[in-house]
Amino acid sequence: MGRNVVVAGATGNVGQEMLAVLAERKFPIDRIAALASRRSLGTEVSFGEKTLVTKDIEQFDWQGWDLALFALGADATKIHAPKASAQGCTVIDNSSLYRREPDVPLIVPEVNPGSIVDFANRNIIANPNCSTIQMVLALKPLHDRATIKRVVVSTYQSTSGAGKAGMDELWNQTKAHYNPTDDVNFETFQKEIAFNVIPQIGPFMDGGSTQEEWKMVVETKKILDPAIKVTVTCVRVPVFVGHSEAINIEFEDFLDEDEAREILAEAPGVMVIDKRVEGGYVTPKECVGDYATFVSRIRQDSTIENGLNLWCVSDNLRKGAALNAVQIAELLNSEILSSPSRAIH
Repeated sequence: MGRNVVVAGATGNVGQEMLAVLAERKFPIDRIAALASRRSLGTEVSFGEKTLVTKDIEQFDWQGWDLALFALGADATKIHAPKASAQGCTVIDNSSLYRREPDVPLIVPEVNPGSIVDFANRNIIANPNCSTIQMVLALKPLHDRATIKRVVVSTYQSTSGAGKAGMDELWNQTKAHYNPTDDVNFETFQKEIAFNVIPQIGPFMDGGSTQEEWKMVVETKKILDPAIKVTVTCVRVPVFVGHSEAINIEFEDFLDEDEAREILAEAPGVMVIDKRVEGGYVTPKECVGDYATFVSRIRQDSTIENGLNLWCVSDNLRKGAALNAVQIAELLNSEILSSPSRAIH
């Protein structure tokens, strides 16, 4: 049975990826609508071999639509998501607005699929932060085996995490470095990003952590286990697409690196590329366009009793946003909406 599906924010990086992934994975669709703000009204976007013309989200009638994938900012989502959900359209939201709400499930389908049943509380499901998604994919199977006590992670996040404006800023600054007549300007990031790294993503909070670091802590606890201690340093790097993470894990029980490698190789959504030769690991550039989250550099940490280190890379626009949202839609469609005992509205 096909569904009536909306992509809200269809002209942005993530919205366009959502449309692409829906088409690639052949999600069962009867009707599809691409929504955008009034300033982007009439913009054409691709959906497989079709071209869609965006509609005005302000005037959109949500009646009769089954699922909405939101790729809007939190402010716009706060206005439009309740309207959609109230009309029986289940919202899968990529913004940060609902992630901490106790009655809204925060879902990574390979990690906590059972939590999706709580969508009925408000007819809304939250998509986690892009960096959280790839990390919990790697942590979940190891946690099941040896129980994680503490995680220390440093992220290396691409400019696409800040949207098209972030990617454009990296491109323009890079060009300016090779053209002495151009000025190196920065507006999206706090400092110059070309040929540089910036140890700040989001505003600072009490205690010195940034908002992005705090998100990863609270989301990991909500998705995986509230008992896990998590400390994070988030860094913006001059990469267009693809987030990387250096993760140090302390377990309750000993876990040998070879067993960890085997466990991760069997984990859904994870691909292990871990050869101890020159270039025997995955970099962010190599993961672009791929569905998998890649894990490399798996090794014991000899400084603690039960520790491992690993390197984790994923396409933040795909698994970190669009793919995870579509997988949530697939899970919802197969496990709940298609049940004979459930109607979609």
